[in-house]
Amino acid sequence: MRMNDITTSRVGRTHFILIMLVVIALDQLSKAWVLGALNGTSPAQVVTSFFNLVVWWNKGVSFSLLGHNNVVSPYVLVAMSLAISALLARLATRTTVSAERVGYAMVIGGALANVIDRLRYGAVVDFLYFHIDELGWPAFNVADSSICVGVGLLLIYLLKAPSRP
Repeated sequence: MRMNDITTSRVGRTHFILIMLVVIALDQLSKAWVLGALNGTSPAQVVTSFFNLVVWWNKGVSFSLLGHNNVVSPYVLVAMSLAISALLARLATRTTVSAERVGYAMVIGGALANVIDRLRYGAVVDFLYFHIDELGWPAFNVADSSICVGVGLLLIYLLKAPSRP
């Protein structure tokens, strides 16, 4: 697909909102399923030799950074997530480029899905754990994946976009 193909198609407001809602729904449904299947705390369930389902309560941000055990932390992280999401939503309204809008929608949807966890549980539920023997990537969830894919789309677009005046 050429860059002109990406820039000429349009993702409107309805599609933008729909993408965000689908990300939130998939994330919340997957977390509810895992919490039910693993009873919220049971040991890891081995799926393959390199993938387990786990329940990891992430009180911080990526890789548990800023995960202090105090009552205020979840609310500070919620406020930061909402502020960044509002900024990204504003940027999304200013572009006519589909790749950008989809990227913004995926990032915002993922951020809002994790905000829901922080408000409900005081932490984000992470459950996908990939590893090679004892060496593993930190557990993550559908929202985290959506954020990464969304940022990836934004980076690809920014790197390939023609220069703007």
